[in-house]
Amino acid sequence: MKLGDKVSVLRKEKGLNRDELGKMIGTSGAVIGRYERDEITPSVEIAKKMADALNVSLDYLTGSTNYIVQDKKMLYRLELLQKIDKPERERILHVMDSLLRDAQMSLTQQKLA
Repeated sequence: MKLGDKVSVLRKEKGLNRDELGKMIGTSGAVIGRYERDEITPSVEIAKKMADALNVSLDYLTGSTNYIVQDKKMLYRLELLQKIDKPERERILHVMDSLLRDAQMSLTQQKLA
């Protein structure tokens, strides 16, 4: 999905019209329409403001990832994890992998019951 399509879908999901989104990021509804139709491409600064207003990451908005990080605490945790030295990070990820595997197994068992 192109940036314009994503902006349009996310804006509508938030219940915003183009003018409202435009005011949130410091532009007009007409310009938002042009972004949504992919007639023009926003600057990095404007794209970041749009991502913030729509509560998604810039990576999601620009197509670098298909995952929407809506939980800001989770994003903060990932940022902290990046700052930890490699052996400690590997230990933490190993524990997380084990917990995720157990949770997934439990969910699968519930579905089969």
